Amino acid sequence: MKPFRVLVVDDSPFMRKIFSDLIERDHQFQVVGTASNGKEAVEKVKELSPDVITMDVEMPEMNGLDALKSIMETENQTVIMLSGVNEQGMRETILALEFGAFDFLRKPSILNAQDIEQVGRELLCQLEAAMQAKERRALWEEEEQKRQEKSKASRLSPRPSDRSSSLRVDEPLKTPIQRSVRKDVPTIRHIHKKNVEQPSPKPLIPDRLLGDENHKDNQMIRGTEPILKEREVWAQVINSSKSDILSPNKMVSPDRKESLEVKREIVQDRIMQRNFTQIVAVGCSTGGPRALKVLLEQMPANFPAPIVIVQHMPPNFTKSLAQRLDSFSDLDVMEAQDGMFLRAGAAYIAPGGNHMTMYSSGNGQYQISIRKGDPCNGHRPSVDVLFESLLPLTNLKRHIVLMTGMGSDGARMMKELYDSGVTSTFAESEQTCVVYGMPRSAVELGCVSNILPLQNIAGELVQAVNLGK
Repeated sequence: MKPFRVLVVDDSPFMRKIFSDLIERDHQFQVVGTASNGKEAVEKVKELSPDVITMDVEMPEMNGLDALKSIMETENQTVIMLSGVNEQGMRETILALEFGAFDFLRKPSILNAQDIEQVGRELLCQLEAAMQAKERRALWEEEEQKRQEKSKASRLSPRPSDRSSSLRVDEPLKTPIQRSVRKDVPTIRHIHKKNVEQPSPKPLIPDRLLGDENHKDNQMIRGTEPILKEREVWAQVINSSKSDILSPNKMVSPDRKESLEVKREIVQDRIMQRNFTQIVAVGCSTGGPRALKVLLEQMPANFPAPIVIVQHMPPNFTKSLAQRLDSFSDLDVMEAQDGMFLRAGAAYIAPGGNHMTMYSSGNGQYQISIRKGDPCNGHRPSVDVLFESLLPLTNLKRHIVLMTGMGSDGARMMKELYDSGVTSTFAESEQTCVVYGMPRSAVELGCVSNILPLQNIAGELVQAVNLGK
Protein backbone atom coordinates (compact mmCIF):
# COMPACT_ATOMS: atom_id res chain seq x y z
CA MET A 1 0.00 0.00 0.00
CA LYS A 2 1.35 3.44 -0.95
CA PRO A 3 1.84 5.88 1.94
CA PHE A 4 -0.48 8.85 2.26
CA ARG A 5 1.10 12.05 0.96
CA VAL A 6 1.41 14.94 3.44
CA LEU A 7 2.16 18.63 2.88
CA VAL A 8 3.55 20.43 5.98
CA VAL A 9 2.92 24.20 6.16
CA ASP A 10 4.60 26.36 8.85
CA ASP A 11 6.54 29.60 8.81
CA SER A 12 9.16 28.19 11.21
CA PRO A 13 11.88 26.04 9.58
CA PHE A 14 12.39 24.35 12.96
CA MET A 15 8.68 23.40 13.25
CA ARG A 16 8.58 22.20 9.63
CA LYS A 17 11.50 19.88 10.43
CA ILE A 18 9.94 18.71 13.72
CA PHE A 19 6.56 17.91 12.17
CA SER A 20 8.09 16.24 9.11
CA ASP A 21 10.18 13.94 11.32
CA LEU A 22 7.22 13.14 13.59
CA ILE A 23 4.94 12.31 10.66
CA GLU A 24 7.44 10.06 8.89
CA ARG A 25 7.86 7.91 12.00
CA ASP A 26 4.67 6.24 10.78
CA HIS A 27 5.25 4.39 7.52
CA GLN A 28 1.64 5.09 6.49
CA PHE A 29 2.64 8.70 5.77
CA GLN A 30 5.18 10.43 3.58
CA VAL A 31 5.96 14.16 3.66
CA VAL A 32 6.02 15.13 -0.03
CA GLY A 33 6.64 18.85 0.49
CA THR A 34 6.70 21.82 2.84
CA ALA A 35 5.61 25.45 2.59
CA SER A 36 6.58 28.50 4.66
CA ASN A 37 3.40 30.58 4.24
CA GLY A 38 -0.17 30.34 2.98
CA LYS A 39 0.56 31.63 -0.50
CA GLU A 40 3.24 29.01 -1.04
CA ALA A 41 0.91 26.35 0.39
CA VAL A 42 -1.80 27.13 -2.18
CA GLU A 43 0.73 26.70 -4.98
CA LYS A 44 2.16 23.48 -3.50
CA VAL A 45 -1.32 21.95 -3.19
CA LYS A 46 -1.88 22.45 -6.93
CA GLU A 47 1.57 21.08 -7.72
CA LEU A 48 1.68 18.07 -5.37
CA SER A 49 -2.00 17.07 -4.82
CA PRO A 50 -1.34 15.82 -1.26
CA ASP A 51 -3.75 13.53 0.59
CA VAL A 52 -3.63 15.66 3.73
CA ILE A 53 -2.19 19.03 4.80
CA THR A 54 -0.97 20.24 8.19
CA MET A 55 -1.46 24.02 8.27
CA ASP A 56 -0.11 26.56 10.73
CA VAL A 57 -2.75 29.18 11.60
CA GLU A 58 -0.52 32.26 12.01
CA MET A 59 1.91 32.91 9.14
CA PRO A 60 3.21 35.96 7.22
CA GLU A 61 2.15 36.97 3.71
CA MET A 62 -0.95 34.74 3.77
CA ASN A 63 -2.12 33.18 7.03
CA GLY A 64 -3.46 29.66 7.42
CA LEU A 65 -7.09 30.73 7.49
CA ASP A 66 -6.89 32.57 4.17
CA ALA A 67 -4.91 29.72 2.64
CA LEU A 68 -7.54 27.22 3.81
CA LYS A 69 -10.35 29.25 2.24
CA SER A 70 -8.44 29.54 -1.02
CA ILE A 71 -7.70 25.80 -1.12
CA MET A 72 -11.27 24.80 -0.26
CA GLU A 73 -12.68 27.00 -3.04
CA THR A 74 -11.06 24.79 -5.68
CA GLU A 75 -10.36 21.45 -3.99
CA ASN A 76 -11.93 19.38 -1.22
CA GLN A 77 -8.75 18.84 0.79
CA THR A 78 -8.23 17.30 4.22
CA VAL A 79 -6.55 19.96 6.39
CA ILE A 80 -5.43 19.76 10.02
CA MET A 81 -4.77 23.17 11.58
CA LEU A 82 -1.93 23.80 14.04
CA SER A 83 -2.84 26.64 16.37
CA GLY A 84 -1.15 28.76 18.99
CA VAL A 85 -2.92 29.37 22.28
CA ASN A 86 -3.15 33.15 21.98
CA GLU A 87 -6.59 34.70 21.59
CA GLN A 88 -6.18 35.55 17.90
CA GLY A 89 -5.01 32.03 17.08
CA MET A 90 -7.95 30.46 18.92
CA ARG A 91 -10.52 32.64 17.12
CA GLU A 92 -9.01 31.87 13.74
CA THR A 93 -8.91 28.16 14.56
CA ILE A 94 -12.65 28.14 15.25
CA LEU A 95 -13.22 29.89 11.92
CA ALA A 96 -10.99 27.35 10.18
CA LEU A 97 -13.14 24.51 11.48
CA GLU A 98 -16.21 26.29 10.08
CA PHE A 99 -14.51 26.70 6.72
CA GLY A 100 -13.85 22.97 6.39
CA ALA A 101 -10.69 22.04 8.31
CA PHE A 102 -10.84 18.43 9.49
CA ASP A 103 -9.58 19.22 12.99
CA PHE A 104 -6.88 21.15 14.83
CA LEU A 105 -4.02 20.67 17.26
CA ARG A 106 -2.40 23.00 19.73
CA LYS A 107 1.17 23.76 18.65
CA PRO A 108 3.79 22.38 21.05
CA SER A 109 6.29 24.42 22.99
CA ILE A 110 9.63 24.24 21.21
CA LEU A 111 11.37 24.22 24.61
CA ASN A 112 9.52 21.18 25.93
CA ALA A 113 10.52 17.82 24.42
CA GLN A 114 7.67 15.99 26.17
CA ASP A 115 5.15 18.46 24.76
CA ILE A 116 6.53 17.93 21.25
CA GLU A 117 6.27 14.14 21.65
CA GLN A 118 2.69 14.36 22.91
CA VAL A 119 1.58 16.64 20.06
CA GLY A 120 3.37 14.31 17.62
CA ARG A 121 1.36 11.33 18.86
CA GLU A 122 -1.87 13.30 18.65
CA LEU A 123 -1.00 14.46 15.14
CA LEU A 124 -0.43 10.90 13.91
CA CYS A 125 -3.77 9.85 15.43
CA GLN A 126 -5.52 12.69 13.64
CA LEU A 127 -3.78 11.95 10.34
CA GLU A 128 -4.84 8.31 10.57
CA ALA A 129 -8.41 9.25 11.49
CA ALA A 130 -8.55 11.76 8.65
CA MET A 131 -7.47 9.16 6.09
CA GLN A 132 -9.90 6.57 7.46
CA ALA A 133 -12.69 9.12 7.28
CA LYS A 134 -11.71 10.01 3.71
CA GLU A 135 -11.74 6.36 2.64
CA ARG A 136 -15.02 5.68 4.42
CA ARG A 137 -16.58 8.76 2.80
CA ALA A 138 -15.45 7.58 -0.65
CA LEU A 139 -16.94 4.13 0.03
CA TRP A 140 -20.21 5.66 1.27
CA GLU A 141 -20.46 7.89 -1.82
CA GLU A 142 -19.83 4.90 -4.09
CA GLU A 143 -22.57 2.89 -2.33
CA GLU A 144 -24.91 5.88 -2.42
CA GLN A 145 -24.37 6.24 -6.16
CA LYS A 146 -25.22 2.55 -6.64
CA ARG A 147 -28.38 3.01 -4.55
CA GLN A 148 -29.43 5.99 -6.65
CA GLU A 149 -28.81 4.09 -9.89
CA LYS A 150 -30.80 1.14 -8.56
CA SER A 151 -33.62 3.47 -7.50
CA LYS A 152 -33.62 5.10 -10.94
CA ALA A 153 -33.76 1.69 -12.60
CA SER A 154 -36.68 0.63 -10.41
CA ARG A 155 -38.63 3.74 -11.41
CA LEU A 156 -38.19 2.80 -15.06
CA SER A 157 -39.18 -0.85 -14.47
CA PRO A 158 -42.81 -2.15 -14.75
CA ARG A 159 -45.31 -1.12 -12.09
CA PRO A 160 -45.48 -3.23 -8.92
CA SER A 161 -48.80 -4.74 -10.07
CA ASP A 162 -47.05 -6.12 -13.15
CA ARG A 163 -44.31 -7.95 -11.31
CA SER A 164 -43.93 -9.93 -8.12
CA SER A 165 -42.39 -8.27 -5.07
CA SER A 166 -39.41 -9.83 -3.34
CA LEU A 167 -40.28 -8.16 0.00
CA ARG A 168 -43.28 -9.42 1.95
CA VAL A 169 -45.52 -6.74 3.46
CA ASP A 170 -45.04 -8.15 6.94
CA GLU A 171 -41.23 -8.44 6.61
CA PRO A 172 -39.40 -5.93 8.91
CA LEU A 173 -36.84 -3.54 7.48
CA LYS A 174 -33.23 -4.55 8.13
CA THR A 175 -31.79 -1.04 8.58
CA PRO A 176 -32.65 1.86 10.90
CA ILE A 177 -35.31 4.18 9.55
CA GLN A 178 -33.86 7.48 8.35
CA ARG A 179 -36.41 10.01 9.53
CA SER A 180 -36.84 13.47 8.09
CA VAL A 181 -38.70 16.53 9.29
CA ARG A 182 -42.46 16.06 9.01
CA LYS A 183 -44.08 18.12 6.29
CA ASP A 184 -46.96 19.12 8.54
CA VAL A 185 -44.61 20.82 11.02
CA PRO A 186 -43.84 24.48 10.21
CA THR A 187 -40.28 25.10 9.13
CA ILE A 188 -38.09 26.90 11.64
CA ARG A 189 -37.02 30.19 10.11
CA HIS A 190 -33.75 31.33 11.57
CA ILE A 191 -33.10 35.05 11.63
CA HIS A 192 -29.48 36.08 12.03
CA LYS A 193 -29.03 38.25 15.09
CA LYS A 194 -27.15 40.91 13.22
CA ASN A 195 -29.91 41.34 10.69
CA VAL A 196 -32.77 41.65 13.17
CA GLU A 197 -34.21 45.11 13.77
CA GLN A 198 -35.09 45.09 17.45
CA PRO A 199 -37.91 47.37 18.59
CA SER A 200 -35.70 48.41 21.51
CA PRO A 201 -32.27 47.40 22.80
CA LYS A 202 -32.06 44.53 25.28
CA PRO A 203 -31.89 45.79 28.88
CA LEU A 204 -28.48 45.05 30.35
CA ILE A 205 -29.27 42.66 33.21
CA PRO A 206 -26.43 40.82 34.99
CA ASP A 207 -27.03 37.13 34.54
CA ARG A 208 -24.84 36.35 37.52
CA LEU A 209 -27.91 37.29 39.53
CA LEU A 210 -29.52 34.34 37.77
CA GLY A 211 -26.46 32.07 37.66
CA ASP A 212 -25.24 32.86 34.11
CA GLU A 213 -21.94 34.70 34.55
CA ASN A 214 -20.86 34.94 30.92
CA HIS A 215 -24.09 36.05 29.29
CA LYS A 216 -23.41 38.48 26.46
CA ASP A 217 -25.89 41.08 27.74
CA ASN A 218 -24.15 41.27 31.11
CA GLN A 219 -22.24 44.52 30.76
CA MET A 220 -23.50 46.50 33.76
CA ILE A 221 -21.58 44.84 36.55
CA ARG A 222 -18.04 43.58 35.88
CA GLY A 223 -15.04 42.94 38.03
CA THR A 224 -14.24 40.78 41.02
CA GLU A 225 -17.22 41.44 43.31
CA PRO A 226 -18.59 38.27 44.91
CA ILE A 227 -21.78 36.91 43.40
CA LEU A 228 -23.56 37.39 46.72
CA LYS A 229 -22.73 41.09 46.70
CA GLU A 230 -24.05 41.43 43.16
CA ARG A 231 -27.27 39.69 44.15
CA GLU A 232 -27.66 42.15 47.02
CA VAL A 233 -26.99 45.10 44.72
CA TRP A 234 -29.52 43.95 42.17
CA ALA A 235 -32.07 43.07 44.83
CA GLN A 236 -31.81 46.71 45.93
CA VAL A 237 -32.18 47.88 42.33
CA ILE A 238 -35.28 45.77 41.80
CA ASN A 239 -36.84 46.72 45.14
CA SER A 240 -36.06 50.40 44.70
CA SER A 241 -37.41 50.23 41.17
CA LYS A 242 -40.67 48.85 42.49
CA SER A 243 -40.95 51.53 45.17
CA ASP A 244 -40.08 54.24 42.64
CA ILE A 245 -42.94 53.13 40.45
CA LEU A 246 -45.53 52.53 43.16
CA SER A 247 -44.80 55.34 45.63
CA PRO A 248 -47.33 58.20 45.27
CA ASN A 249 -44.87 60.62 46.89
CA LYS A 250 -42.18 60.22 44.22
CA MET A 251 -42.19 61.87 40.85
CA VAL A 252 -40.76 59.43 38.30
CA SER A 253 -40.23 60.35 34.68
CA PRO A 254 -42.14 58.20 32.13
CA ASP A 255 -38.84 57.10 30.53
CA ARG A 256 -37.39 55.95 33.86
CA LYS A 257 -40.64 54.26 34.84
CA GLU A 258 -40.63 52.32 31.55
CA SER A 259 -36.96 51.39 31.99
CA LEU A 260 -37.52 50.11 35.54
CA GLU A 261 -40.55 48.09 34.45
CA VAL A 262 -38.58 46.50 31.63
CA LYS A 263 -35.76 45.57 34.03
CA ARG A 264 -38.17 43.90 36.42
CA GLU A 265 -39.87 42.03 33.57
CA ILE A 266 -36.52 40.74 32.28
CA VAL A 267 -35.51 39.51 35.74
CA GLN A 268 -38.89 37.80 36.18
CA ASP A 269 -38.62 36.21 32.72
CA ARG A 270 -35.18 34.84 33.51
CA ILE A 271 -36.41 33.37 36.79
CA MET A 272 -39.33 31.76 34.93
CA GLN A 273 -36.88 30.30 32.41
CA ARG A 274 -35.41 28.22 35.22
CA ASN A 275 -38.71 26.38 35.52
CA PHE A 276 -38.36 23.86 32.70
CA THR A 277 -39.36 20.21 32.47
CA GLN A 278 -37.04 19.03 29.68
CA ILE A 279 -33.33 19.07 28.86
CA VAL A 280 -31.26 18.39 25.73
CA ALA A 281 -27.72 16.94 25.97
CA VAL A 282 -25.39 16.94 22.96
CA GLY A 283 -22.04 15.23 22.40
CA CYS A 284 -19.63 15.71 19.48
CA SER A 285 -15.95 15.71 18.58
CA THR A 286 -14.18 15.93 15.20
CA GLY A 287 -16.33 18.07 12.92
CA GLY A 288 -18.37 19.20 15.91
CA PRO A 289 -17.96 22.99 15.63
CA ARG A 290 -19.54 22.99 12.15
CA ALA A 291 -22.23 20.56 13.27
CA LEU A 292 -23.04 22.71 16.32
CA LYS A 293 -23.33 25.78 14.12
CA VAL A 294 -25.89 24.03 11.90
CA LEU A 295 -27.81 22.73 14.92
CA LEU A 296 -27.88 25.88 17.04
CA GLU A 297 -28.61 28.39 14.29
CA GLN A 298 -31.86 26.50 13.58
CA MET A 299 -33.07 26.53 17.20
CA PRO A 300 -35.75 29.13 18.06
CA ALA A 301 -35.11 31.70 20.78
CA ASN A 302 -38.14 30.47 22.76
CA PHE A 303 -36.89 26.87 22.90
CA PRO A 304 -38.41 25.62 26.18
CA ALA A 305 -35.38 23.67 27.44
CA PRO A 306 -31.68 24.22 28.14
CA ILE A 307 -29.09 22.54 25.90
CA VAL A 308 -25.90 21.18 27.48
CA ILE A 309 -23.02 20.37 25.13
CA VAL A 310 -19.72 18.52 25.30
CA GLN A 311 -17.39 19.23 22.37
CA HIS A 312 -13.97 17.61 22.69
CA MET A 313 -11.57 20.56 22.84
CA PRO A 314 -8.52 21.64 24.84
CA PRO A 315 -8.72 24.47 27.41
CA ASN A 316 -9.42 28.04 26.25
CA PHE A 317 -10.70 27.13 22.79
CA THR A 318 -14.24 26.42 24.03
CA LYS A 319 -14.71 30.05 25.06
CA SER A 320 -13.96 31.20 21.50
CA LEU A 321 -16.25 28.48 20.18
CA ALA A 322 -19.13 29.59 22.43
CA GLN A 323 -18.71 33.24 21.42
CA ARG A 324 -18.70 32.31 17.75
CA LEU A 325 -21.78 30.08 18.02
CA ASP A 326 -23.60 32.74 20.03
CA SER A 327 -23.26 35.15 17.10
CA PHE A 328 -25.21 32.71 14.88
CA SER A 329 -27.87 31.42 17.24
CA ASP A 330 -31.04 32.96 18.62
CA LEU A 331 -30.29 31.00 21.81
CA ASP A 332 -27.90 32.39 24.41
CA VAL A 333 -24.74 30.31 23.89
CA MET A 334 -22.01 30.42 26.53
CA GLU A 335 -19.10 28.51 28.00
CA ALA A 336 -20.40 26.85 31.17
CA GLN A 337 -19.11 27.80 34.61
CA ASP A 338 -19.37 26.00 37.91
CA GLY A 339 -22.58 26.78 39.78
CA MET A 340 -24.49 28.25 36.83
CA PHE A 341 -28.25 27.71 36.95
CA LEU A 342 -29.68 26.12 33.84
CA ARG A 343 -32.45 27.96 32.05
CA ALA A 344 -34.53 27.42 28.96
CA GLY A 345 -33.43 29.16 25.78
CA ALA A 346 -29.72 28.84 26.60
CA ALA A 347 -26.94 26.50 25.47
CA TYR A 348 -23.97 25.66 27.71
CA ILE A 349 -20.66 24.34 26.33
CA ALA A 350 -18.37 22.39 28.67
CA PRO A 351 -15.06 24.23 29.16
CA GLY A 352 -12.08 22.47 27.61
CA GLY A 353 -10.02 20.43 30.05
CA ASN A 354 -12.93 19.97 32.50
CA HIS A 355 -15.83 17.58 32.91
CA MET A 356 -19.34 19.04 33.05
CA THR A 357 -22.23 17.47 34.96
CA MET A 358 -25.77 18.49 35.97
CA TYR A 359 -27.43 18.23 39.36
CA SER A 360 -30.72 19.19 40.98
CA SER A 361 -30.44 22.06 43.45
CA GLY A 362 -34.01 21.70 44.71
CA ASN A 363 -37.20 23.65 44.05
CA GLY A 364 -37.25 22.32 40.50
CA GLN A 365 -33.99 24.06 39.56
CA TYR A 366 -30.80 22.56 38.15
CA GLN A 367 -27.17 23.65 38.22
CA ILE A 368 -23.90 22.92 36.45
CA SER A 369 -20.87 21.37 38.11
CA ILE A 370 -17.42 21.84 36.53
CA ARG A 371 -14.51 19.70 37.75
CA LYS A 372 -11.20 18.28 36.55
CA GLY A 373 -11.34 14.57 37.31
CA ASP A 374 -9.60 11.85 35.33
CA PRO A 375 -10.11 11.64 31.56
CA CYS A 376 -12.94 9.31 30.52
CA ASN A 377 -12.58 7.46 27.21
CA GLY A 378 -9.40 9.51 26.82
CA HIS A 379 -11.33 12.78 26.97
CA ARG A 380 -11.90 15.64 29.38
CA PRO A 381 -14.59 16.88 28.92
CA SER A 382 -16.26 13.56 28.24
CA VAL A 383 -19.70 13.01 26.74
CA ASP A 384 -20.20 9.87 28.85
CA VAL A 385 -19.60 11.88 32.04
CA LEU A 386 -22.21 14.46 31.01
CA PHE A 387 -24.76 11.82 29.98
CA GLU A 388 -24.23 9.82 33.18
CA SER A 389 -25.12 12.87 35.29
CA LEU A 390 -28.55 12.91 33.63
CA LEU A 391 -29.44 9.39 34.79
CA PRO A 392 -30.81 10.45 38.22
CA LEU A 393 -32.68 13.49 36.83
CA THR A 394 -35.83 11.48 36.22
CA ASN A 395 -38.11 14.47 36.81
CA LEU A 396 -36.89 15.87 33.49
CA LYS A 397 -37.74 14.63 30.02
CA ARG A 398 -34.28 14.04 28.55
CA HIS A 399 -33.35 14.24 24.87
CA ILE A 400 -29.92 12.88 23.95
CA VAL A 401 -27.96 13.72 20.78
CA LEU A 402 -24.68 12.31 19.40
CA MET A 403 -23.11 13.95 16.37
CA THR A 404 -19.90 13.62 14.36
CA GLY A 405 -16.75 12.50 16.15
CA MET A 406 -13.98 9.92 16.46
CA GLY A 407 -14.24 7.03 18.89
CA SER A 408 -17.24 5.99 20.96
CA ASP A 409 -17.50 8.57 23.76
CA GLY A 410 -21.15 9.00 24.75
CA ALA A 411 -22.47 5.78 23.23
CA ARG A 412 -22.28 3.69 26.42
CA MET A 413 -24.21 6.19 28.53
CA MET A 414 -26.68 6.88 25.74
CA LYS A 415 -27.44 3.16 25.92
CA GLU A 416 -28.02 3.35 29.69
CA LEU A 417 -30.27 6.38 29.31
CA TYR A 418 -32.16 4.67 26.50
CA ASP A 419 -32.68 1.54 28.60
CA SER A 420 -33.86 3.65 31.55
CA GLY A 421 -36.64 5.14 29.41
CA VAL A 422 -35.19 8.45 28.24
CA THR A 423 -37.61 10.48 26.11
CA SER A 424 -35.73 10.48 22.78
CA THR A 425 -32.29 9.75 21.31
CA PHE A 426 -30.75 11.16 18.12
CA ALA A 427 -27.66 10.29 16.10
CA GLU A 428 -26.23 12.08 13.08
CA SER A 429 -26.25 9.85 10.02
CA GLU A 430 -23.13 8.84 8.14
CA GLN A 431 -24.35 10.96 5.23
CA THR A 432 -23.29 14.21 6.95
CA CYS A 433 -20.72 13.14 9.59
CA VAL A 434 -17.15 14.31 9.17
CA VAL A 435 -16.21 11.20 11.15
CA TYR A 436 -18.87 8.51 11.66
CA GLY A 437 -17.49 7.19 14.95
CA MET A 438 -19.47 8.25 18.01
CA PRO A 439 -22.89 8.08 16.29
CA ARG A 440 -22.06 4.71 14.72
CA SER A 441 -21.12 3.27 18.13
CA ALA A 442 -24.52 4.30 19.50
CA VAL A 443 -26.38 2.90 16.48
CA GLU A 444 -24.54 -0.42 16.88
CA LEU A 445 -25.65 -0.55 20.53
CA GLY A 446 -29.27 -0.25 19.38
CA CYS A 447 -30.06 2.83 21.47
CA VAL A 448 -30.89 5.41 18.77
CA SER A 449 -34.52 6.19 17.97
CA ASN A 450 -33.76 8.85 15.33
CA ILE A 451 -30.91 8.60 12.77
CA LEU A 452 -30.88 11.83 10.82
CA PRO A 453 -28.71 13.94 8.51
CA LEU A 454 -27.36 16.95 10.36
CA GLN A 455 -29.66 19.51 8.75
CA ASN A 456 -32.75 17.63 10.01
CA ILE A 457 -31.77 17.15 13.65
CA ALA A 458 -32.90 20.58 14.91
CA GLY A 459 -36.37 20.29 13.39
CA GLU A 460 -37.00 16.83 14.82
CA LEU A 461 -35.54 17.86 18.19
CA VAL A 462 -37.86 20.87 18.41
CA GLN A 463 -40.77 18.65 17.50
CA ALA A 464 -39.84 16.07 20.17
CA VAL A 465 -39.53 18.75 22.86
CA ASN A 466 -42.80 20.42 21.89
CA LEU A 467 -44.57 17.06 22.04
CA GLY A 468 -43.15 16.58 25.50
CA LYS A 469 -44.67 19.76 26.93
